[in-house]
Amino acid sequence: MKYHPIDSNLFIKNRKNFMAQMKPKSLAVFNSNDIYPIGADSTMPFQQSRDLFYLSGVDQDKSMLLLFPDAVEEKHREILFLTETNDHIAVWEGEKLTKEKATETTGVKTVYWLKEFDKIFFELMTQADTIYFNTNEHYRANVETETREDRFIKKTKAQFPAHSWAKSNPILQRLRSVKDPIELDIMQQACNITEKGFRRILDFVKPGVMEYEIEAEFMHEFLSNRSRGFAYTPIVASGKNACVLHYIENNQQCKDGELILLDVGAEYANYSSDMSRTIPVSGKFTKRQKEVYNAVNRVKNDATKMLVPGTLWKEYHEEVGKLMTSELLGLGILDKADVKNEDPDWPAYKKYFMHGTSHHIGLDTHDYGILWEPMQANQVFTVEPGIYLPDEGFGIRLEDDVVIKENGEPHNLMRNIPIEADEIEEIMNK
Repeated sequence: MKYHPIDSNLFIKNRKNFMAQMKPKSLAVFNSNDIYPIGADSTMPFQQSRDLFYLSGVDQDKSMLLLFPDAVEEKHREILFLTETNDHIAVWEGEKLTKEKATETTGVKTVYWLKEFDKIFFELMTQADTIYFNTNEHYRANVETETREDRFIKKTKAQFPAHSWAKSNPILQRLRSVKDPIELDIMQQACNITEKGFRRILDFVKPGVMEYEIEAEFMHEFLSNRSRGFAYTPIVASGKNACVLHYIENNQQCKDGELILLDVGAEYANYSSDMSRTIPVSGKFTKRQKEVYNAVNRVKNDATKMLVPGTLWKEYHEEVGKLMTSELLGLGILDKADVKNEDPDWPAYKKYFMHGTSHHIGLDTHDYGILWEPMQANQVFTVEPGIYLPDEGFGIRLEDDVVIKENGEPHNLMRNIPIEADEIEEIMNK
């Protein structure tokens, strides 16, 4: 891992909070992700299961965490299972966690090698009535690949058919959505790295540059600051490309007079940042571009003020829709007849702003959080309104990552990243 060590107290607290919500005489198991093949002997870079990382801080494959608050022996109430390391593995694959290092990283005192799992698991299952399975129930989940977790669930249901089973996910959805101060510090680091990348490209962009060259500048800055790279596939969309919401080809030339929509964010210690900015290729917005830009920025600023404890996600988006409708009327993009005759299920503004305004962010870019429950302090949301005008050859999206505060205004983790149109012009033309 490139990132600095994380205080193990975070993971100790996370496990304690999870176990406090488990049923009596129940245990829970969490598996690492697989390393996924590409072809021949090639594999994709390993990314840890975010749930296992949240509860342990372990960032290597073939790892398992078992939690059993009512275990007969105290040492079996938290157990970590790891692949046994040795000198041969160290030479070929690099250093793996030793038992001592695992305890230091996680705060889990009992560490076994993975080859011992079946024996110990059978013993503990004789003491338990219920097992918690960790299924992916995120509202955007669309998983076609059988995961290591899936295989474990299938095997365990067959081996222990008389046990009851329960779901870990609803507990994790609530716990993970509310960030610990240590997590907020990590997310701030991710946003700071993103800021460095953005300031770098403001000095770099000029007419004739290729979208992928901008992507490369971001990657250089991210890797130079202990990030693994992009938290998600980056969007570098010039001209009309910005009107394709998930444009990721990043292979076109940026031309004088165009705008570039940048939707990028650095990862740091498995935590995501998520930023959108729109900049002029020439370093100067046209009058029309700036009018639309400032309208989007006003919606973003007003929407941010609504992110307070007790706000309901659905009602929040309805209010943002009203703000956007007002701005589109002011720009002459909509007229009153469009609004009067709109379909309530697809309001008129949706033709030009068709996506949502906010999503949870954390260990996942689209992080865990139960959308029908009121917003809480220390949840982190993106705020990302946009206006897309393919007939005029540009689209504008602006996005920050914002922490909900118990009292007072929301805290913008991207407060230092330039966003005002005049400031962007000034930096690009200094």
